[in-house]
Amino acid sequence: MMAGQRSSFIATLAILLLSFVCSTQARRIKRVDQELSARNKPMDLSKFQVPLSNGSATLPSPTAGLSLKAITLGRGTQNYTCAASSTAAPVAIGAKANLLDVSSLLPLIPSPQKAQTILNLLPQYLVSFDFSVLQNASIPILGKHIFDATGVPVFNLGAKGVLRAKKIAGIAAPKTASKGANGQGDGAVDWLALTEVAGSVGLKEVYRVETAGGKAPAS
Repeated sequence: MMAGQRSSFIATLAILLLSFVCSTQARRIKRVDQELSARNKPMDLSKFQVPLSNGSATLPSPTAGLSLKAITLGRGTQNYTCAASSTAAPVAIGAKANLLDVSSLLPLIPSPQKAQTILNLLPQYLVSFDFSVLQNASIPILGKHIFDATGVPVFNLGAKGVLRAKKIAGIAAPKTASKGANGQGDGAVDWLALTEVAGSVGLKEVYRVETAGGKAPAS
């Protein structure tokens, strides 16, 4: 950044987000979804395992008694600002992303093992696609991820629930993670485990894993 200026910039980001709810809540929401539309009934996510390890460090496991409710691809931006110094490190000021329901792809994949592999690889490939291309694909947008005015990360999954969250753990993305669109960028943002804070409805935890891009430059 140029000396004497304060500026903001964004980094393109694609991430895999996995959201959890209490098992009793999951059953209740599932019944409502099935009544609304058989075509939109929830997929069986019980065989999907959350990626927790980058090869050298591991995120904590989901809390016992919770069930996986949604698998989404977050496509958006990680936002930063820089102080008036050419050497100042960028400071994160939030993020904004659309959350695409990639669990809708599961019926097209012949086995749970292959589904796990394919969904884990999606972010590193789709980070290079214009979002308009993804919008025209048959992957529905389930919700949005933003930071509210007080700096709290919010994951709004519509009828599935809303998670207002705080970070409980983070590890670096694997060295093999995509740096960004077309392999260009400053690296992938950390993997995170987040839990609910006051104001959450229906969701308890979320994992940000399989990240691609979004990391800020050193200065």
